[in-house]
Formats: sequence, C-alpha cells, structure tokens
Amino acid sequence: MIPIDPRTSPTFVGGFVLERRMRILIVDDEPKTSAYLARGLGENGFVVDVAGRGDDGLHLARTVEFDLIILDVMLPGLAGWSVLSSLRQSGTQTPVLFLTAKDAIEDRVKGLELGADDYLVKPFAFSELLARVRSVLRRGPARQTDVLRVADLEIDVNRNRVLRRGSRLELTPKEFALLSLLVRRTGEVLSRTLISEQVWDVNFDSDTNVVDVHIRRLRAKVDDPFEKRLIHTVRGKGYVVEERS
Repeated sequence: MIPIDPRTSPTFVGGFVLERRMRILIVDDEPKTSAYLARGLGENGFVVDVAGRGDDGLHLARTVEFDLIILDVMLPGLAGWSVLSSLRQSGTQTPVLFLTAKDAIEDRVKGLELGADDYLVKPFAFSELLARVRSVLRRGPARQTDVLRVADLEIDVNRNRVLRRGSRLELTPKEFALLSLLVRRTGEVLSRTLISEQVWDVNFDSDTNVVDVHIRRLRAKVDDPFEKRLIHTVRGKGYVVEERS
C-alpha cells in the first residue's frame, strides 16, 4: 500500500473532499529568514518545504510538485539565476518569486527575463510578501517564452528587439523593461507602485510621475503610430496591456 502524504493529499470531511493545501518551496540559505517565512506561510494555510542550497532546491523542485517557489539569488551550491534557468529549460513552469537582497535594476530585469513571476527585495514586510504570493498563485504557472506577443506586438527578450506590425521599435532599456513587464502580465492591471518596484530601484518614490512619463513615451512609440492601442490606463489603479475590440 502506498502511504498517503497528508500535506499534499485531499482532506476528507464528512464524506466530502476538501481542496488540498497549496505547497510552497523556500530556497534560502538564511535559516532565520526561512523559519520566519515557513511559520508565517504555515499560519496562512500553506504547506512549506525549505532548502538551504540552490542545488538542493533544484532537486526538490524537479521531484516534488510545488505550487510556488520562493527563491533567493545568492545561494551556495547553485545561484538562484541558475536554478530558475534550469527549471525553465527543462519545461518546469512552477511560478517563482525571487526574494533577495540584490536590488539593482539590472537584477530585477534579469530575474523577470529568466521567467520569474515576481521580484521582491529584502528587507521586506511579510504582509506584502503574502499579498504577492497570493497574486502569483491566482495567475497560475507562467507562460515562459523567449518571445512575448500581444496582438501585432512582438518582444524578443533575448535579442532585446520589439516589433509592431513587423516594424522595429527603438526603445530605451527602461522602456524595454517596462513594456516587457506589462506584456508578460497581459490583461493584469499593474499599479504604479508595483511597476516602480519592478522597473526602478526599490526605494523609488512612486508618488512622483516618472512612471506616467515613461508610459507616455512608450505610448508614443508603441501605440500612437498605429490604429489599435494596446497600453490602457485604468483610472485609480494603474496600467494594463491588452487587445481591446
């Protein structure tokens, strides 16, 4: 008889089957951080596994079905970049949230381009991490690809190339990062705060209008020369890329 793992198997109550608890893998070499996360996520109904090395985390992610992986970048054994890259190359589409002290813009962009679903910098507030975890889980597994498309817009991530209706668009690095973020999350309204955290420095003051300025510049290149607009404003909430009739 095969033993039943109560952490991942459905629960039976009064003859009814309850949905299994979601399972999260934490890959972090700081024991205090891992314990803090495991306790907090456990109190919020998640089943949590922990790995302190990148290679151990990669092995677990390949052999156990997880709903989400919370991954540090600087790890012994194998860096977080390599863990994520190996997972995506092998076809594993488990959502990944980077949780790291690496706060440079190029690190954020690299993480997202490798296929991460979100990127949060340490130190962090647990309430924000929990909100991001739930947001990623609602979206489901990432549709990882090197070429992003919506309508007649195409982004080749590896070649840093953007085409609209076959014509190449010249974007600055910030514009490219901003458009890539919006297109990766097509149909999802992204707040100015989230955009500023992902594209600019973590300490960026989202009360300034730099996000709006860059959106206007992006629209001038991506939307204005074409009949159909793809970048839309959702009043009071933020911005979304989607094809509308």
